[in-house]
Amino acid sequence: MRDKKISQAKKEFLENLKREIKDEISKRGIGYISEILEKHRTRYLREIRQFNIKDPEQSWKPFKGKILEEIIMDYIKHRVKENGLEIVKGSVLEKEDRKLNSCLANVKRSLVVDYGEFGMHLPDADLVIYDPKECHAIAIISSKVTLRERIAQTGYWSLKLKSSPITNKIRILFVTLDEDGDLKQKIPAKKGRAIAEVDIDGTYVVIGKDGIEESDKVKRIEKFINDLKKLFG
Repeated sequence: MRDKKISQAKKEFLENLKREIKDEISKRGIGYISEILEKHRTRYLREIRQFNIKDPEQSWKPFKGKILEEIIMDYIKHRVKENGLEIVKGSVLEKEDRKLNSCLANVKRSLVVDYGEFGMHLPDADLVIYDPKECHAIAIISSKVTLRERIAQTGYWSLKLKSSPITNKIRILFVTLDEDGDLKQKIPAKKGRAIAEVDIDGTYVVIGKDGIEESDKVKRIEKFINDLKKLFG
């Protein structure tokens, strides 16, 4: 019973913290997400200890990654819908076909990569944009705090999808806070920037006051909205 109460209290704490973070981002703007998250990190590390968390710092990382995914989802979903498209979490498509409606089952099938005798497998994706009329994937989005968490993996899936005539039109997009600054300079490029420029269709950076050297492939998140029709039209 005590463990159940602790679990419930932890859930309520995380939900309240998440709501406070989202409210502050809504008021100040998405460009301040890194600053806002860092401010709330101190409270998280202090209060999460009461729920028997042995390594608060380590537990902060998945919480931060999860809330980033949700914030990006909230930020773009209305813009996606305005362009006649829909968006779904990649984790939803990992369910068995019988647990999906017919449209999402077809979206899933339109994404899978053929590994021959080793089967068909979905690429890693936090979010999937799809055409609700044709029920096929238009783009996959990976959202990570830093490039080092997934940029090479995203580049790999981009190459795999583009190697098949069935999936080669699916756009591969990456959204990041780029807290390590790997994207700030185009030339000379760090490895993450090189992958973003060559292997990924579009990388969007969520930044506040700090600048970034933009290109056709690497831009601020605000440019995502304007790129929707160009990318998916």
